[in-house]
Amino acid sequence: MGYTMSAADHGTSPPVVTIPRDYNAADDLIGRNLTAGRGSKVAIRDDSGEYTYAQLAERINRFANVLGGLGVNMENRAFIALYDSIDFPAAFLGCIKAGVVPIAANTLLTAADYDFMLNDCRASVLVVSAGLLPVFQPLLAKAPHLKHVIVSGECSNLPAGMKHLSDLMAQAAPDHKTAPTCCDDACFWLYSSGSTGKPKGTVHIQSSLILTAELYAKPVLGICADDTVFSAAKLFFAYGLGNGLTFPLSVGATAVLMAERPTPVSVGKVLRQYQPTIFYGVPTLYAAMLASPDLPRREELPRLRRCTSAGEALPADIGRRWQEHTGIDILDGIGSTEMLHIFLSNRPGDVRYGSTGKPVPGYELRLVDEAGQLVTRGNMGELQVNGPSSAIMYWNNREKSLATFNGPWTRCGDKYVEDEDGYFIYCGRSDDMLKVSGIYVSPFEVEAALMTHPAVLEAAVVGAADEDALIKPKAYIVLKTGMDSSPQLAEELQVHVKSKLAPYKYPRWIEFIPELPKTATGKIQRFKLRGQRQGAFATPES
Repeated sequence: MGYTMSAADHGTSPPVVTIPRDYNAADDLIGRNLTAGRGSKVAIRDDSGEYTYAQLAERINRFANVLGGLGVNMENRAFIALYDSIDFPAAFLGCIKAGVVPIAANTLLTAADYDFMLNDCRASVLVVSAGLLPVFQPLLAKAPHLKHVIVSGECSNLPAGMKHLSDLMAQAAPDHKTAPTCCDDACFWLYSSGSTGKPKGTVHIQSSLILTAELYAKPVLGICADDTVFSAAKLFFAYGLGNGLTFPLSVGATAVLMAERPTPVSVGKVLRQYQPTIFYGVPTLYAAMLASPDLPRREELPRLRRCTSAGEALPADIGRRWQEHTGIDILDGIGSTEMLHIFLSNRPGDVRYGSTGKPVPGYELRLVDEAGQLVTRGNMGELQVNGPSSAIMYWNNREKSLATFNGPWTRCGDKYVEDEDGYFIYCGRSDDMLKVSGIYVSPFEVEAALMTHPAVLEAAVVGAADEDALIKPKAYIVLKTGMDSSPQLAEELQVHVKSKLAPYKYPRWIEFIPELPKTATGKIQRFKLRGQRQGAFATPES
């Protein structure tokens, strides 16, 4: 159930990937490695040990048989709420091999989020890490479609009716016949982060996973079988799913999985212990690591050759400082749950900090104005993308599906400018843009300027009304450890921004806070900061 592809023409055109109609993503990602003789090679390292490709293949087959034994049939849905460990790829790919549709859930959400998702997706089986079971237990009686609960990890006094994953796997057969899926079948769902409303079930098809590997991981990252990869972004996140599962399996590399939340301490430990060649991070983590005494020294990372960033635009100063410290550039890119992975990125040897780079081979981008007309280079517009890994719809949400998926074009909700050299410059989310004195101001541009001050760890800029009800920028600042807030520092930061940007862009108010509100995937929730007025240093000027 493989596919064919033809190489690009001397780098001037994207590779052409042809997926046959009869195709199963799990069968492809695992089968290719067994066929290539990599059965004894380590595929996954997690907190409990290491697993070869042959062992991973057997676990996938066993889980597929577990589903069959429970009466979970082809096209049924399974809700997967698992920490990053060997159980995630076994369950996720086991579902796909059986033709069951896995829904990879964010493990950092609230009970209300899970309650909505379980009822929205109508999953018949829940696979949940033991540490998350207390959050889910009160919801189970309110999920009428849910028939089975399978618990991963140690759990004493398992509630009646639930089953241990390890017990079910031990009893299941090690072989499984791949379900007769086609390339356009629904393969898996990812729920959007819900930063602007209720989460949306984003439906991807069987061909989506391998296309992201062929169009981004191989030609842009240059990933190969000799790589060891580590993604701080978790597998439930579209970015992390590619980083830690699709990409390494597509070439026979080794993935390192870490169950705990990524912090400078935990990430630094993994980087030192496992010596990955490719590290996938997010801007917030890079900033925190650069400010941490636990940041590995350059000589401690002799094998590291690639670093990437996504989730939020990377401030130029963070990229430059990381490169100065490690000798490795960060390849900043943008992807989305809807597009599954990165479609616009900087390249090795062609990094322009402050930009998101150029389109990934196989993806076409355009910028349009508020009337839907194309804008010329140098002018800001809303980013839209045309590419083969786009989701097909939002589940049970026709209105938003029609608004986002416009024929071959997918709306991203981001404002960009394409410069004269073809690099795309991020300006902010469409609903975050500010109009100051009749001129659009990008919050990200002001945040990036603030981030270059040595006292600032993180910054978020939103619009606030002055005494004349006119909108001006307001900044929320998280200071580095050991730095104290004061009116003098606020004024210093305002002067600092004026020295780097047009004067009208500087923040009229500055408020120091202990942390920024974020989604569980690390995106700043600026809407939670709007409307707050108390506690700000400085006063607005004309």
